[in-house]
Amino acid sequence: MSSLPTSSLPTPRRSLLLGVTGWTTVAVVTAVVAVLVPVLNLLVPAGSPLHLSDYAVALIGKIMCYAICALAMDLIWGYTGILSLGHGVFFALGGYAMGMYLMRQIGRDGNYQSDLPDFMVFLDWKTLPWHWAVSDSFVAQWLLVLLVPGVLAFVFGFFAFRSRIKGVYFSIITQAMTFAAMLLFFRNETGFGGNNGFTDFKRILGIPLAQPSTRMALFVLTGLTLIGFYLMARYIVNSKFGRVLQAIRDAESRVMFTGYNPLAYKLAIWTLSAVMCGVAGALYVPQVGIINPSEMSPAASIEIAIWTAVGGRASLIGPIVGAFFVNGAKSWFTQVFPEFWLYFLGALFIAVTLFLPQGLAGLAGQLLRKKKEERA
Repeated sequence: MSSLPTSSLPTPRRSLLLGVTGWTTVAVVTAVVAVLVPVLNLLVPAGSPLHLSDYAVALIGKIMCYAICALAMDLIWGYTGILSLGHGVFFALGGYAMGMYLMRQIGRDGNYQSDLPDFMVFLDWKTLPWHWAVSDSFVAQWLLVLLVPGVLAFVFGFFAFRSRIKGVYFSIITQAMTFAAMLLFFRNETGFGGNNGFTDFKRILGIPLAQPSTRMALFVLTGLTLIGFYLMARYIVNSKFGRVLQAIRDAESRVMFTGYNPLAYKLAIWTLSAVMCGVAGALYVPQVGIINPSEMSPAASIEIAIWTAVGGRASLIGPIVGAFFVNGAKSWFTQVFPEFWLYFLGALFIAVTLFLPQGLAGLAGQLLRKKKEERA
């Protein structure tokens, strides 16, 4: 994956954040997420062909969380040239931080009718461990959603970038990081539910999660967060900061010779991308209803890179499209041809690497240019 040529990646021109067409598209997408989908799901009768099922809403909400991760990956891989195979750990840490709060919201409605989470009662724990001290506070846990992935990424990135580790070596150590975290969270004594993780959530902010309006509120919040992160990412890559990132991607040594310190730029975008994944994980957990160490597996992190590559690096919209395309195909294949899904995923990535180095976004751009040339 790290061998894909960077010279073919597009460098955006310095321009306004979005043109008229772009802002119109954002407005339409926002209206679909915040108005159309709630109407089709909550107000249109279930028997109507226009009704959007709860399953479809949950699936789209989950994929939007994945799309945030793909967008975060694009910032560091597509625009900075840093391939991470460990971003799944940041996603999972954000999910666990939110999961801790949701577990405390269960209260005495658990199987053991205790103030402690069920898995702690099962393990004969008498009190909450120290790292659960603020788990009953929604605000405090949201701060942890941002801080825990951010601090881990900052510390890891500082030492890695200061040592000038890059390329395939950096990819390998990020994969080792997520694998080590997965093994740690599998242990029961860490207080994170072991291999079962957290599940059986009941409420958020005292409101039942099973309530249709709650599910829809989480869906809309996820969609608006994705749109907000896209606009933020677009602002970044079109700014001076973003142009320096692209220069680091293409020729880091030249950037150093011109007086810039690549460490600060790489560390900043690396930490930001980790925080984005943490937010995605926090939005994912209440919608899916479970978080366990499998979200930290190396395979989960590799999938994030695949979504980005399939959609198209250094395009911002491409990774979002890639996340929807790959996970939509996964949902369909695992139902119709479950035994062939991994073969399809491997073949898809090989085909994109060999024939579409700029992904689906690059292919769409080529087709549009051809149409313009034909009209001219």
